[in-house]
Amino acid sequence: MTSSTIHRVTTLDLAVRPVVWPFAEERRAEIEAYFAEKQRERPKIWNGRILLGRDAVFTDGHLAATYFETDFASFLAWRDWGFPDPAVFNGFGMGALRTSDGAFVMGEMAHHTVNGGRIYFPSGTPDLDDVRDGTLDIPGSVVREIEEETGLIPADYAAEAEWHCVVTGQAIAMMQILNLDMPGEVARARIEANLADQAEPELSAIHLVRGMDDVTPTMPRFVTAFIAQQFASR
Repeated sequence: MTSSTIHRVTTLDLAVRPVVWPFAEERRAEIEAYFAEKQRERPKIWNGRILLGRDAVFTDGHLAATYFETDFASFLAWRDWGFPDPAVFNGFGMGALRTSDGAFVMGEMAHHTVNGGRIYFPSGTPDLDDVRDGTLDIPGSVVREIEEETGLIPADYAAEAEWHCVVTGQAIAMMQILNLDMPGEVARARIEANLADQAEPELSAIHLVRGMDDVTPTMPRFVTAFIAQQFASR
């Protein structure tokens, strides 16, 4: 498994700026051909605009970085080709839903998605809808992804102030624990009912993950290790 480093921070300073990405410009023809191949495998994926990061600095409970706009095809090729530009990272928010009886709620991605079969907390690569006044709003991105994937809204959980930033290779998962006022089986049933109402949900199954240290006030080690493994090649 790819090794990871965990930083706990309370503030995120993520500026969005216009940046020319040489990888995307110089290998455009190869990228387009590769994306066409991936679309033949999974016709539902589309080449939308997303945000990637660079120049991440962790200092005294603070994360600062610069984000720039690119297309999903370039991101996918960069990821699948082994991250040929190591100055860039995929930095995204994750909502670590924890139930009142100590279970973490994770979703299994549906086959039609680019990460089909993998198991995550609700998350997604940031896009232009997550930009507020020239900065990347990761807390807002987490709220949006949770509602889209599970149907849960902010009134259903209490967000902790600290972010657990798991750095694994070229990925930074910014995880925030969200405490649900309901036990695991109730949460799973509610989310499954929401998925049943969707024509093509992003998730194919809901998993409750438990361990002896689930109820500690910090992120359990087995959860962060699991996420590091899942996102090593995301």
